[in-house]
Amino acid sequence: MSRIGKQAVAIPSGVKVQVDNGKVRVEGPKGKLEFQPHPSMKVSHDEKTKTLQVARPDDERLSRSLHGLTRTLVFNMVEGVTKGYEKRLKIEGIGYQARMKQKAVVLTVGYANAIEMNPPEGVTVELPDPTTIVIKGADKQKVGQFAAEIRASRKPEPYKGKGIRYENEQVRRKEGKSFTSGG
Repeated sequence: MSRIGKQAVAIPSGVKVQVDNGKVRVEGPKGKLEFQPHPSMKVSHDEKTKTLQVARPDDERLSRSLHGLTRTLVFNMVEGVTKGYEKRLKIEGIGYQARMKQKAVVLTVGYANAIEMNPPEGVTVELPDPTTIVIKGADKQKVGQFAAEIRASRKPEPYKGKGIRYENEQVRRKEGKSFTSGG
């Protein structure tokens, strides 16, 4: 039995949950999220205990793998509408910076042209300073994907460490060429 899948998802106060036609809708202070689980997974909502339970039909390999996944995705939705998710990125390099243009992020990271990136629906971007990007939203997948797209625009390079990295990411540094007199 899946250890994660059989755990019930507790629903905090102030969160509305609807399960109908195989869809799970969660609404809270930070937003609304909707999820369509795999047809074989059964998600049930218990009003009295304020929990969501995920059940699987059999012990086939696919069912076992989907069981824990479905429960985790539902848990992430509940946590997203209550607390929200956040990713922080740091920009390193001389002249490298970010600025806002309406809702879009404009990155100046060493290319001839600036890169303009629009966040997806439900994701907000803040710039506390020109070298810090804070991405916030209720949907964990959208927040992580947009952070990865911004980072991919200029990955940190291993020699000088210039580029965009996650706030606590360790970049492995390489030693450059060393010129020695040899014959």
